[in-house]
Amino acid sequence: MMNTPIPSAKTIQIYLPTGNPRGLRVAEMTTRTVRLIEVPRIHIADFLNMPDAKQVGLYFLIGDTDSTDKPLLYIGQTGDLTQRLKSHNNGKDFWTRVFIMLSTNNTITQTHALYMEHKAIQIATDVGRYDLQNGNNGSKPHTPVPLQADCEELFHTLDILLSTLGQPVFESIGIHTAIDHAVEVAPQNTQQLVPTKTVSALVATDNQPMLFYCKAKDCDAQGYYDDDGFVILAGSLIRKRVAPSIGSWAINRRDELLTSKKLVEYNDESYVLAENLLCNTPSGACDFVLGSSNNGWRTWKNETGQTLDSVYR
Repeated sequence: MMNTPIPSAKTIQIYLPTGNPRGLRVAEMTTRTVRLIEVPRIHIADFLNMPDAKQVGLYFLIGDTDSTDKPLLYIGQTGDLTQRLKSHNNGKDFWTRVFIMLSTNNTITQTHALYMEHKAIQIATDVGRYDLQNGNNGSKPHTPVPLQADCEELFHTLDILLSTLGQPVFESIGIHTAIDHAVEVAPQNTQQLVPTKTVSALVATDNQPMLFYCKAKDCDAQGYYDDDGFVILAGSLIRKRVAPSIGSWAINRRDELLTSKKLVEYNDESYVLAENLLCNTPSGACDFVLGSSNNGWRTWKNETGQTLDSVYR
């Protein structure tokens, strides 16, 4: 997990080479040497004709699928972006956009790229916002301490620029907290989950958000609202029974998580959530927990009884 510094004001420049805000976009932090280029697949030829395509680079192929709510992600690095991206354009079907990290002064070496690829895969896997398509964890090269310091600085800038362009690949969706029905994996790889008092959750890097609760018969969940939607925390109890009013999204998400063992048996009436779940809306999160259609803005309440609606709207 990244040890992200305390946020501070930043100036980021976004350049549109073609004037199309949905076309190529080039993002730079005005005081750093990192450039991030967003390239829609349909415009890949335009990027390959740019001088930047001859550099060493780290890249992120991103796409969507009907089988999961998580975007698909492939992380790679290369000393020849032109040939590598041509190969991916011909051989990988899932991606719709690629985000390419370069240096503004052409000083990123293959060692930089290998180090950051390994780090990027590791953090993206731990965070779990995207469905990673890599078959391995990359190769971490021997990196002298001064070069490693450079890589860490470059990576921090990359993290900010990716989020600025709408891809929070490295941003945690978990927090430290306590929940009565938190879970841990039982020993000997049984995949059975047992109640504990500590959430198996990722650590938030910023101030802890306000927690909201959804408690009813056969369910006891908690989570928080942030820039990306509503996060239901690991250890939440989810009602098994579903009503006809429940939306198709909640049904499909339950089925997907049951298959992947991320939603598991707790008792005859409830499941327990084994990892944090990001939902697009508070109401979608509420539907998932209660098994019926609800107004999440009024159902989720903090410890003093205030609704999400009264706090945030």
